[in-house]
Amino acid sequence: MVEQLRMNVASVIRELEVALKVLTEAKIMSRYRRVFKGKGLEFEDFREYTETDDASTIDWRASKRANRLLIRRFKEERDMNVFILVDVSSSMLFGSTKKMKYEYAAEVAAALAHFILQSGDQVSLVLFTDKVVKFVEPGKGDKHFYVMLKQLLTASYYGGNYNLGSALKFIMNTVGENSMAFIISDFIGLEDGWEKNIRISSGKFDGVAIMVRDPRDRELPRGVGQVVISDPFSDKEMLIDSNENDMMEYENSVKLKEEKIKTSLGSGNWDFVDVSTDEEFVTPLIKFLKRRELVLR
Repeated sequence: MVEQLRMNVASVIRELEVALKVLTEAKIMSRYRRVFKGKGLEFEDFREYTETDDASTIDWRASKRANRLLIRRFKEERDMNVFILVDVSSSMLFGSTKKMKYEYAAEVAAALAHFILQSGDQVSLVLFTDKVVKFVEPGKGDKHFYVMLKQLLTASYYGGNYNLGSALKFIMNTVGENSMAFIISDFIGLEDGWEKNIRISSGKFDGVAIMVRDPRDRELPRGVGQVVISDPFSDKEMLIDSNENDMMEYENSVKLKEEKIKTSLGSGNWDFVDVSTDEEFVTPLIKFLKRRELVLR
């Protein structure tokens, strides 16, 4: 169990403000509903581009067919309900860098919540292990942000087994129309059949998976003799030699598992973002937002 989270709230807020400035300059904030399209977004029609329109909103395929510049029009949207699910299981209580995985994930969740609330939509927080340990109802505004931040900083919620399906089923029974969900997890210890729940959930809401990994999840130290690998969800341990062959076998196994996770999420129509605790998360998130916007054009 975690005794205390080391997240520096003031530092996080400063980083978020920088990220928001970058997003604004990249014109992503102004096209928020196109980037986070939600299941309730309905295309209405095309209209001809004018000089007052943002050139990035041009639908080039439609324009080519019509031989004139066209942009998409969408029906007026209700507020979106965005659910941020954070894995607080035992595998997240690990770190070889200045930030442990659970601390890093909490900061990613705070960044997303801040960004989405600034855009005017409702945000809900779900902390889960093999069950939902905390659910914060959807809300708006600065006060709601600090309510969620307080829950992310509550150490007693952290630690336990892992079951992605239980979190997905909870959300599927909770969400309404025009909803989306972010899952922030290391995706270690996935249960059998999790792919089915991913596929089913994509019919209920728009999904984005953010995989948080520590460098040691992927690569073990070499030349240090024998290394003990522990199962975070049991007392089982395995002793391996830190020779090149054993290390390569371990790293290849991890790489294959990660590729399978990414492929399964993609097959289930979930977007995927990969972040590492030894790197800042803002850049991968911005790249994802830009990539998603290009797909939606």
